[in-house]
Amino acid sequence: MKIGVFSGSFDPIHMGHAMLANYVLQWENLDEVWLMASRRNPLKRNTDASDEDRFNMVRIVADQCPGIKASDFELNLPEPSFTYRTLSELKATYPEHDFYLIIGSDNFLIFDKWRDYKKIIEEYKIIVYPRPGYIIKDPFNNPNIIILDNAPQMLISSTFIREAIKNNKRLNFFLPEKVSEYIDKNKLYK
Repeated sequence: MKIGVFSGSFDPIHMGHAMLANYVLQWENLDEVWLMASRRNPLKRNTDASDEDRFNMVRIVADQCPGIKASDFELNLPEPSFTYRTLSELKATYPEHDFYLIIGSDNFLIFDKWRDYKKIIEEYKIIVYPRPGYIIKDPFNNPNIIILDNAPQMLISSTFIREAIKNNKRLNFFLPEKVSEYIDKNKLYK
C-alpha cells in the first residue's frame, strides 16, 4: 500500500491538518494517510499538551475520515526522534508498504537542516504541500519530490489555536467539534 506519513506535533490538531490529510489521500491516490503524533521537534519549542493528549486528539480526527489513521508509532521510538529514523523503522516494521513523507513548504525550505535529509530524498517520496507565505520550489531537482501546487491553503496554525484558547475565543470551524470538546474537558491550553 501507498502510505502518506503526515507527522507533526498536532498541538492541537485543527481543521487545516484534517483538510490537508483528506486532500493528499484522495488527490495523490494514496491508500492511507497516517496522522503521526511526533516527538518534540528539535527545531521547535516544547509542546503544550502531553504526548497522550496530542495522540488522543489525532485519533478523534482520524476516526472521522475513511483512509486516515492515527499513529503513535513515533511516540514509541527512542528519543531523540528524527524523521529518517522514523521512516526507516516504519519500513522495517511494514516492508510491504511504500511510505510518502508529507511536509509543508515552510519545513521544505529548511529541509537541508534536517538530519539525514539526503537519505530521505533518495529513499522516500516526499509530498510538499503549500503553506501561505512559503514559496514552493525544488532546489534538489529530484523525482522523489512531489510538489502540490494546487492544494488548498489555510492560514491557520496550532500556535494561533493555542493563543485563541488562552484568550477565551470561540473556535467554531477552526477545530473539529470533538477535538474542541476534548480540549475543554481536559482543560488544555488555558
